[in-house]
Amino acid sequence: MPVWAAWLKMCSAKQMSQWDMAALALRLLAIDPSLGGIVVRARCGPVRQCLTQGLSNNLVRLHPTMGDDVLCDGLDLSATLAQGRMVTRQGLLTDPAPLMLAMAERTPPHMAAVLGQTLDTAKGHTLIMLDEGADADEAVPAGLAERVAFNVDLNETPIGEAIAFDIDETRRSVVQVPDGCIHKIVSIAGQLGIESARAASFALKAAKAIAALQGHGEITEDDLTLACQLVLAHRATRIPEKQPEQEQPEPESQSEAPQSDDESFQLPDEILLEAVLASLPPNLLAQLQSKTRTGKGAGSGAKQKGNRRGRPLPSRAGKRMDGARIDLIGTLRNAAPWQTIRKRETGRNGIHIRSRDIQIKRFEDRSDRLLIFAVDASGSAALSRLAEAKGAVELLLAEAYARRDYVSLVAFRGDSAETLLPPTRSLVQTKRRLADLPGGGGTPLAAGMEAAFAQALQARRKGMTPTVCILTDGRANVARDGSANRVQAGADAEDMARIFHVNHIDSLVIDTGNRPEPKLRALAGTLDATYLPLPRANAERLSEAVSAALDP
Repeated sequence: MPVWAAWLKMCSAKQMSQWDMAALALRLLAIDPSLGGIVVRARCGPVRQCLTQGLSNNLVRLHPTMGDDVLCDGLDLSATLAQGRMVTRQGLLTDPAPLMLAMAERTPPHMAAVLGQTLDTAKGHTLIMLDEGADADEAVPAGLAERVAFNVDLNETPIGEAIAFDIDETRRSVVQVPDGCIHKIVSIAGQLGIESARAASFALKAAKAIAALQGHGEITEDDLTLACQLVLAHRATRIPEKQPEQEQPEPESQSEAPQSDDESFQLPDEILLEAVLASLPPNLLAQLQSKTRTGKGAGSGAKQKGNRRGRPLPSRAGKRMDGARIDLIGTLRNAAPWQTIRKRETGRNGIHIRSRDIQIKRFEDRSDRLLIFAVDASGSAALSRLAEAKGAVELLLAEAYARRDYVSLVAFRGDSAETLLPPTRSLVQTKRRLADLPGGGGTPLAAGMEAAFAQALQARRKGMTPTVCILTDGRANVARDGSANRVQAGADAEDMARIFHVNHIDSLVIDTGNRPEPKLRALAGTLDATYLPLPRANAERLSEAVSAALDP
C-alpha cells in the first residue's frame, strides 16, 4: 500500500488535525490544480516553515505590494527605450505555477481582483495564501477565500505535530462518481448554510483527488467524508439542529423493495454530517457573530485618496493640475509604443510625450480617528449605571490610546452640557477628568448631542474621522433651552439626531438603563446608529460590546 494511502486510512479512523488537513490539501492541489488553493492562517514560525518546505521548487512568491507591472504581461520600458522598438516582458502570472502570497490579509482589492481572475481562467495556477492576521477581523479578501477549496489554521499546532513531508510525483487517474454522491454533497452543504455553488464543486473535486491518491477507481464513502471535512467545515454559516429521532419502519423484503439508483451510495447523511461537524472550527459561533456586527466606526480612521502623500496606489490617466504629481515611469510606459510613429510624423528625435500619455500618482492615507464620548451624568444615570459607564469609558480610552486614536469627553447634566476634555491622546489626563465627573440633576440629552456634534464638525474640518459614542439611559427631561419639559426634550433630541444623519456623523448609542428604552432605540434609528442595550452589564462587558461595534 502506498505511503499516502496508508496515512489517509489512518486519518479516516481518527479526528484529523489541522496539520494533517494542510498536508493533505497541498497534496490534493498537486493532483488537481482546479481546486484553486488554500488559506493557511499561521504566524511566522517553525510550523509554517515546515509546511512551506514541502512545496514545489518552482513556487512563485508574491507580496501584497506588487503591482500590475510585475504580475501581468506588459511593456519592458528600459529595453524599449534602449532598442527603439516595443519590447514586452512576461509577468509572474503568465505561466501556470503554484503561487504563494505572504501577508495575504493585507492584499489590496486591486490585487485580489487580478489573482481572482487568474484563478477563474483555470490555466493551472494554485494559490497558497499565508494569513498572518492577529485579530479576527484581519483575514484574506473574501473573494479570494471563496475561490480556493481549503482553509486551515495552524496557530495552535504544536511543533511536535509539524512532521516534514514531500509532495512526490502526482497520481492522476480517471475516477468514477457513484450515483447519489453529488446529491449528498449538496444536501450537507445546504444543512450547513453554505450557499456557494463553488463549495459543492470543490468537495466533489477533492473527493475524486483523494480517490486517485489512494488508487481507487470510484469515490468511496471514506473519500467523500474526508473531502467534506476539508472543503465544507470552514465554510459553514450555521450549526444544523438535530432532528428528533423517529421510529424507523421495518425493512421490507428484498423481493418487494426494488433498489433505486440513489441507493448505490449507502453512506447515511447523518454520519456524513457528524463527520463534518467534528471538523468545525471551535470558535465558529464567535466568527459568525463578528460577521453580523453593524458598527459605524472605522477601526483606523477613514481612507482618503489624494495625489500628495500616503501609501502609493496604481496611477491613473490625468492632467497636471492642482499640484498633482506625474508618474514618470507610467507616463513613459504609455508613450513608448508610439515613439516610432511620432518620430515619423514630426521628423524629430527624442522622446515624444502627448497629453494623453500623462499618468498621475495617487496615494491613500488614513485619517486619525476621534472618539467623542458623550456621557450622561444626570441623576437617573448616577443612581443606576454611572459607575459602570465610567469604568467602561476608562477601558475604552485605554484601547483608544493603544490604537493612537484621539479621544474627547463631553458630559451632560442639569440643564447644559460641558466639554470636559478636548481631543487629546493623553490617557492620564483623560482618566483624571473622567474620575472627577460628578452626577446629579436633569438629563439634557439634546444639549449633550449638540456639544458632541460641534466637536465632530470641528474634527472633520481638521481631516479627522469622528465617531460619537452616546452613553445614556434615554430619559431626557430637559429641553435645549434649559426648560424642564420632557416632551420638548424628546423632540429636541430627535431634531439633533436628524442633523447627525444629514451630516453623516458616525455614532453609537449605548443604553445604560436597567431596562432597554424604546425611545432610545427609536433615536438610534433616526441617527442611523448602532443601538446597544446593555442591562446588567459590568464595565468589562460594556467595554467589549462597544469595542466590537466600533471595529466591525
